[in-house]
Amino acid sequence: MTKVEVGHHETAHLFGMDFHVDTIVATLVAAVVVLGLAFYLRIRLTSGVPGGVQLFFEAVTVQMRAQVESAVGLRLAPFVLPLAVTLFVFVLLSNWLSVLPVQYGAGELIKPPAADVNFTYALALFVFVCYQAAGMARRGPIGHVKQLLKGHMGWGPMVLINVIEEIAKPLSLALRLFGNMFAGGVMISVIALLPAWLSWGPNAAWKLFDLFVGLIQAFIFALLTVLYFGQATAVDHEKH
Repeated sequence: MTKVEVGHHETAHLFGMDFHVDTIVATLVAAVVVLGLAFYLRIRLTSGVPGGVQLFFEAVTVQMRAQVESAVGLRLAPFVLPLAVTLFVFVLLSNWLSVLPVQYGAGELIKPPAADVNFTYALALFVFVCYQAAGMARRGPIGHVKQLLKGHMGWGPMVLINVIEEIAKPLSLALRLFGNMFAGGVMISVIALLPAWLSWGPNAAWKLFDLFVGLIQAFIFALLTVLYFGQATAVDHEKH
């Protein structure tokens, strides 16, 4: 029976800081798989009958292209599309790592990195810095700050609400993904308490549901990233 310890991480101490080794390893595995798929796709890219990997990336790209076009405009910010596709595939593979039936000792070999809030905070911070930088490049640094403070309601008491809203964006982005993946780990730990002859059925069913949750959460993360880019780069007197 798999021993699942929710919230427990293998920790290493270096330079006065704690590092969650299991999260780092799982993140590296997901990154290597994404890079491997990208290089494989580049080598096998064809204008004829596409393979499975090319079909997958084409389907994701078509879906994300529509979202980027409506929220930002491909002409104004073409870099958002590859960023959104990369984030979707990376978060998806990170979520799906936990479904692999690979054990190390009594526990899982690769735990889902998104069940560690440090992973989701780092991803959300990266997205926050990127769309703020895009907003400054589009509006100018002073114009971007003025637009953030003014928001859609103009100057006045709503300035404070606009600041809180801006801070809440990366927090909600991180905690939504973390909460869903952490809850999946809690359910697996509860199922693991059942006798082995009884737990395999609920465990298999929940793993399948975890695949669906991982897919939805990856899509929501990428979609919100696109929407935040759209809000950060919008200019009042221009329409896409």
